[in-house]
Amino acid sequence: MIKVNVSKQSNFPVKSSLVKKRLREFLMKEGIVSDCVVSVAIVGKEKMLKVGKKHLKDKILHNVLSFTESELKGSFVYPPDGKIYLGEIILCYPKIVEEAKDEGSLIDERVCELVEHGALHLLGKHHE
Repeated sequence: MIKVNVSKQSNFPVKSSLVKKRLREFLMKEGIVSDCVVSVAIVGKEKMLKVGKKHLKDKILHNVLSFTESELKGSFVYPPDGKIYLGEIILCYPKIVEEAKDEGSLIDERVCELVEHGALHLLGKHHE
């Protein structure tokens, strides 16, 4: 079973149930069938800038970042419960709202698109 944990600031009206459903469906479509866990954090601009500065050494406000367990803590170790922790996807809600308005798209749809994009990175698929 794929478990998705979503944490967000209370003032960000993101539908956690939609994010979980779409991410589970996306991962299954990508061939993930084993027990795994993915964390999704929905943060503000300040937090996203701190994450970018710490992990990427930049000052860019990213809309999405994702990190595998080994990128966060060093070498990968399989957990004793057998569930694989794929990693963490971090979304910048204010940036996503701006992008959705510019594109004329729904905010929830943009959130889900970026969660899927982050998941691709967790699966080792990167930009060319």
